[in-house]
Amino acid sequence: MKRFLFLLVASLTLFTGTVHAQRALPRMRSIELRSGMVDGFCTSASTDAGYYFGVAMSRYAKHADKWVFGVEYLSRYYPYKAGRIPMAQFTAEGGYYYKFFADPSHTFLFYVGGSAMTGYETVNWGDKRLYDGATIRNRDRFLYGGAVTLEVDAYLTDRIILSLSGRERCLWGTTTGHFHTQYGIGVKFIIN
Repeated sequence: MKRFLFLLVASLTLFTGTVHAQRALPRMRSIELRSGMVDGFCTSASTDAGYYFGVAMSRYAKHADKWVFGVEYLSRYYPYKAGRIPMAQFTAEGGYYYKFFADPSHTFLFYVGGSAMTGYETVNWGDKRLYDGATIRNRDRFLYGGAVTLEVDAYLTDRIILSLSGRERCLWGTTTGHFHTQYGIGVKFIIN
């Protein structure tokens, strides 16, 4: 009888609470592959929207906050007569993302972050002459500035995370516009 009571009490204590995996612990790292749209939806009818893709590494700090370091390629087109003029930016970023909300199981985490950015911009891949003989006055330049990001992470498994983000980039040194709005999706893999 004592053995039965012991097993009953032990099983009740084991199965009454929920057990969750340890997620977003300090010093954990993840690699993220990200992609998305820039300044609108990129469709066959739109002539000025663009896209971006990149890779980033995150290192988690206390309270599931994280440091993010990454590189991105952004491509956007500007309409010109019957064609389009391409603009490309190659940027690197480093920033801190603050977790402002999470569910108790840490399945969904909401972040707001700020990043410093630097990079290089090229217009029409450095070619100053257009197909109709016109000359582009915009130059290839180095960029600097920052970005503000709102991000939602959803754990699919303990090591794979789906990330949705919205971001506003503000860069100086550019001749094609200081602000670019990005929204996209990413997949993160916890590496340790």
